[in-house]
Amino acid sequence: MSWNKLLCNLRELQLSGTLNGGQSFRWEYNKEMDEWTGVFSKTVWKLRQREEFLQYKVIGSLLQSIVQKKNDVEFDNNGVFEGLLKKYFRLDFNLSDYYTKWSEKDDLFKAACKQFYGIRMLAQEPVENLFSFICSQNNHISRISSMVEKLCKHYGEEICEQDGVTYYSFPDVEKLSTPKVESELRQLGFGYRAKFIQKSAAQILEWEGEKWFAGLQDMKYKEARLELMKLCGIGPKVADCICLMSLNHLEALPVDTHVYQIAAQNYLPHLRGKKNVTEKMYSEIGDHFRSLYGDYAGWAHTVLFCADLKKFQQTTDSEDIKPKKRRKKT
Repeated sequence: MSWNKLLCNLRELQLSGTLNGGQSFRWEYNKEMDEWTGVFSKTVWKLRQREEFLQYKVIGSLLQSIVQKKNDVEFDNNGVFEGLLKKYFRLDFNLSDYYTKWSEKDDLFKAACKQFYGIRMLAQEPVENLFSFICSQNNHISRISSMVEKLCKHYGEEICEQDGVTYYSFPDVEKLSTPKVESELRQLGFGYRAKFIQKSAAQILEWEGEKWFAGLQDMKYKEARLELMKLCGIGPKVADCICLMSLNHLEALPVDTHVYQIAAQNYLPHLRGKKNVTEKMYSEIGDHFRSLYGDYAGWAHTVLFCADLKKFQQTTDSEDIKPKKRRKKT
């Protein structure tokens, strides 16, 4: 199977920081092969980075038969999948221009972006993003990834098998909404999150699912955030993650203990030494970065987050990415 090429300069997309920065939990890096394997849009991908372009392979997809059936003709694999990649990495967004603007406003960003260039905010599917971050509460990266894969294996559709690994799509809301799901997930080790997942799925289904998510994208950021917090088990931080990562509210800024430390040490010294992030502090930190970076504050701050974590990270071993467990509900 040959590699496809997508024109994309290394400075505009850095796979390591983007895929390993706590946004998505379905990517794995193979150091020996220098390639990433992951699942999104009911498709299994392999990605490899080069100086002037992104290489990709589609290992398997549930979309092929769907597109073929709709068009009743042989469809352009490269065109369909290239479009999905462009959307996923928001490649229509000229990141270098914004890096320049953010650097002019903030010396800390200016220093961080020298190594952390090309950090993209993924445009994720809202359903997967929402339930993945319910799993993230009070959790660490390897266990979050394990839980997400359990959801896919038990409630998703099989996509393909390669090298002894079976890949599954992320389940639809309907599959997670039935009452028996809570007890099944508890048996699988989800703890109290089992209730949050089943109840939230049932609520979303009651509110017309995809139509509800589309409405959240059309709302103003803070309205969408409040609407998300009506779901069982969704607090301010998880709501902000969903707004930022899958609803196109790029000014949303999830504040956890680690983000608080970045803010207190570098921007808001009067907040130093606090034991807990209060609601008032949460708002102050978010508003500060929004005033500094504007409508893309969440994206800009993600670069700082990755830069600050890098000294702790071992990109090739998710088990060792201990600081990421700080991305927990506050």
